[in-house]
Order: sequence, then structure tokens, then C-alpha cells
Amino acid sequence: MENEKDPHPSQPKDHRSDAFATKFVDKTASWQHKATSNKKEKPPPAGGLDETPVPDAPPGYTLKFIFHRASSLPMADINSLSSDPYLYVQLNTALTPRHKQDPYLRFRTPTIRRSTDPVWNCEWIVANVPATGFKLKARIYDEDPADHDDRLGNVHVHADSLGDNWTGIREQGYKIKKRMGSKRAYAIRGCAAMFSRGLEMSGTLFISVESLGKTDVGNNGGRAWTVGPCAWSRHLSPMIGRLAGTKEPGKGKAGSKTEQYNFQANQIQLAGPVPSQLYHRYVEFKPFIAGMFTGTSLRGRILNRALHHQHSRIYNYDRTTVYGSFPSPSKDMTLQFLNLVHHDDGGRIFTYVLELDGMWRFTETGKEFGIDLLSKHTMHSDVNIYIAFSGEFFIRRLKTPNREPGESGQDTHPATEIEGGPPHGDPPKDPAYYALYIDNDSGTYRPSAKLLPLLKQFMQRNLPGLKVVTLDCVADSEKMDKLKKEQRERKKAEGKGTVLMQDDSSSLSSSDEEELEERMREFGDADGEKGGKDKEKKKRSLKREIKESKVGNWVHGDHVREERETKEDMQRADGEVKEGEGQGNGEVKQEGGELMLKEDTTAGMNEKDEKR
Repeated sequence: MENEKDPHPSQPKDHRSDAFATKFVDKTASWQHKATSNKKEKPPPAGGLDETPVPDAPPGYTLKFIFHRASSLPMADINSLSSDPYLYVQLNTALTPRHKQDPYLRFRTPTIRRSTDPVWNCEWIVANVPATGFKLKARIYDEDPADHDDRLGNVHVHADSLGDNWTGIREQGYKIKKRMGSKRAYAIRGCAAMFSRGLEMSGTLFISVESLGKTDVGNNGGRAWTVGPCAWSRHLSPMIGRLAGTKEPGKGKAGSKTEQYNFQANQIQLAGPVPSQLYHRYVEFKPFIAGMFTGTSLRGRILNRALHHQHSRIYNYDRTTVYGSFPSPSKDMTLQFLNLVHHDDGGRIFTYVLELDGMWRFTETGKEFGIDLLSKHTMHSDVNIYIAFSGEFFIRRLKTPNREPGESGQDTHPATEIEGGPPHGDPPKDPAYYALYIDNDSGTYRPSAKLLPLLKQFMQRNLPGLKVVTLDCVADSEKMDKLKKEQRERKKAEGKGTVLMQDDSSSLSSSDEEELEERMREFGDADGEKGGKDKEKKKRSLKREIKESKVGNWVHGDHVREERETKEDMQRADGEVKEGEGQGNGEVKQEGGELMLKEDTTAGMNEKDEKR
């Protein structure tokens, strides 16, 4: 029948677009497979361990530089007609660095107060100075915490060659070049010379250089390093202590336990050489990090300048700074280190940076800090591109001095209560009772864990008698976190029940002290003889008033200095200023040659933070 449907209807014909769609799907699958198979893991950020070897060079000579004294320095303080001078010295050699960003060898003397004829008699021993000689530049500064440190002049010392028969330099006087000195200081000196025939306008610096013989380094003479002395310094800042919430133990009336707001920064020059394998570069874990270290981008330049500024405030120099030194590593030096870290009292944790020349900087750290940058390794290194090592450390007191940490029966404080020490007694004076736990927990430089044994050997050599335990922040993370948690819990427990005192030990400059004394005399003349309490109260009030009045001068002085240094840097970049040009006739050379040095980036360290 015609109306019946076909049980097997014919299939519709394929449209020509169907074949194109099939090919497109197949092609898309092929592209996806190719993209998936060729996908590589994202490489780690640049930086961290740098295995660039030290360039080969023949062994050099060990030299001892002695900075004896200076005479007829300009007067940076108009009230006392004197200065607070110190030397900042930089040594250049012809040795090729591994990278051009490697820091120079530098040395700073303690400050001599109120003197235009200071006597330092400081020694600086440097090993492996090449036979091609050296170029030494000594900058003389006046320390002024209330303002910027004024440069009083420069001295250049050149030696074009060294040898077994080199006679050295015997307490030779070098005329101080006034070209880079403070105009104000020399103007004061000139006015004083008009009324006193005995005053001279040109100052002199007396330096000796002695050869101690060839350095025993085998065939690896490609770098110089500081041998000694092992100088240390402690820097205190009450204002930063209040901002950061850090306190110093003290004693109140009737022997009561008190604490003072103070932030303590420490430096120890360890005896070199630092193992050459300890060589790390900053890690570019963020796009702006490279600009921060090199100062290339706008954001990087701002951060770079801010970190330099903060470093100079944390490691400031003023009248509260405590200096000391040891000829070489000894148990006394280890005890001094334990004093700087307060032994095992308070469960403290410290962040540290070890520089290529052995300068060890460290401050207390912790989650409770109010200022985050205080615990950053970038600030401690003064934004150095290359360092030796960085991380954190803490001290544990041992139950018995004859066992290693971790042995059976060897308890440690603060994990357990051990008699014969804090918090109920004085700490033992034998370094054998303590262990230094040190790690590589640093995101800025990310030191390699495989170099921890070398770090341990270096620390044991510089801190005799102290037991050293190293921790890998990755492999030993669980153990490290447990130990640090015990430190923090101990700190919370021992911090209870203390009375906070405001520290009034922040320094005034010598001119401010003169003003304070003069106003105290006026107070006594006006009001008659007052009791001791009234005098002390008035003195504290006047001291605060003088400090507040100096804030404007501090800001202006810092601004002027930054403008001057920026202008000099731009002129040098344009070739307008050459080293030694127009700096008077005070340049002294032993045999000839010209000294080309970078401008000092750490000068002017003071305590301006206290004025904020």
C-alpha cells in the first residue's frame, strides 16, 4: 500500500560542514596534548647560593694598619670648640672580585669625645694584600647624634708594591685634605685661629703600616680578609625600642626587677677568612626585589634609600654605644657574645647576617615586634647584594657541660627547668654550659642547607668553648618550630610581673649638653638653691625641651646631606668630579698612583630616630 511508511527510512546525507567540525575538534585535541606535554615547571627565582669560584691569584701579604692619632682637626661644635672624631677606613686592592657588587673591606674606630687632637691607637690586620700594593682612604668624621655626622677631611695612603723587603710606614703624618670637609667646621677653626696664634688650619693624621709576612693561603690568594682584632659594639635606641615593643632588663629601687624600652643591635667582627663557599645573593622572589637592591627603578630607589637609612639608625653610634675588642677568638670573646645575647635569659630569638668579611650583625626578633623591618635580613646587611650567610639563632643552657646537645640525659633550658641559672639565679660563666642553635631561615638570601657544616666550623673557631647546633629550616622544620615555640613561651612566662621604666639615657650632642648646663645654671640663679629632686625634675624637663627643639635642625641637616650626596653622585656619573681633583695639596702617595673609591654609604650613623 502506498500510504504505509517505510520501516527503514533512508539516512539524511552528511552536510559538508560536518567534516570541517570533526577536523577542528581533532586539531584542538592535538594542540591541547602538545601544550600539556611540553609544559615545563616554573624555574626557581634567581639568587641564593652562588658557586662562582674565587679568582686565582698568588698569595699576598698580611698587613697591620695602625691609626695612631690626629692633630689640629677642625671644630664641628661651636659651643665647646671641639669635635667628636672617628675614622672610617676603606681598603682597595687590585684583586679581582667574584662580582663587582662585592663589598669593600672597611674599618671604623671608636669615637673620641670632645677633642681636636684625638688619639685612637687602633689596629686593623688584613690578610692577603697582593704584591701590587694597596690604596687606603681614611675619612675623618665628627659624630653628632642630634644632626648629621660632618666629614672633617680625607687622607689617602698609596703603596704601589709590596715585597719581602718592604719597609712599611712608620707613624707618618699625612695632611688632611679639606676639600671634602665641612665648611662650617673649618670656618669655626678659622675664626678661632684669628684669636689664637697657636692654632693651625691644616690637620694631620698619623698612620703606620707594617708587613707581618706572606699570608699562608696556598695557591688561593684571590681575596683579602680581616684577621683582627675581633671588635664588637652594642648599639641602643630607646625610641625604636618603644616603637618595636622591646625592653632591656634593669634594676629599680630596692633591687626590684624592672625593664626599660630599648632596642639593642650588636656587631662582632669575626676572625677571617669566611669559607669561600659561603656566598649567597639576594633572591628575586618578587619583581621589585632587584630594583630594591640595585636602586634602578623608582620604587626600588625609594626602598633602597629607606633601608640604608634604617640600617644607619639601628646600628647608630652615640654616647651610649659600647665598644670593645679582642686580639683573637678566645673564651672571653665567647662570654662577651653571651652577654650581648643575655645568655639564655628570656627565651630570646635573634636574626643575623654574616657578611663576606666576617662582620656578624644581629638583633632580637619575634612575632611580637611592632616594626616588621627590624627583623629583615635586607636591613641588617645594609642592602648588600652578596653576603656569606643569614638566618636566626638562639641560646640554650645545658644541664652538664661535658655532653653534646641531644645526647641522652642532656636537658636544656628553657625547655626544662635547670638549677644554677636564669630565671632564679645568675647565669654560669663557663661557655661549655651553652649551645648556639643557628639556622638558615632567611627568605631574602635563602642560604643553602648543605653549607651548614661549614658555618658550624666557622662559628666554633670564632666562639671557643660554645657548642654549636645547626638546623635546616626545611628538613628540620618540625624540630626548629618546636624549639622556637619553647623559646617564645619562656619569654612570655619570664616577662610577667615586671615594671616598665622609660629609659632616659638617650644622648645629647656636646653642644646640647653645653646648653643644658647653661640653662641649669640659669635655673639655679633665678630660683635660688633647690633640692635634689627639683633639680633632677627640671633637668629632665630641659633635656626633653632641647631634644624637641632639635627636630627641625635634624630634618634640615639630613635633607641637606642627602642633596649634597645626590649632587656629588650625579657629577661623578657625568664625569665632572674626579677623585683627588680640587682637594687641596694634602694628597700623599708613597710611590704614586691614584685612588678611586666609592662614596661611603654608612657615614652619618647617628641617633636621629630618638628625635621622632
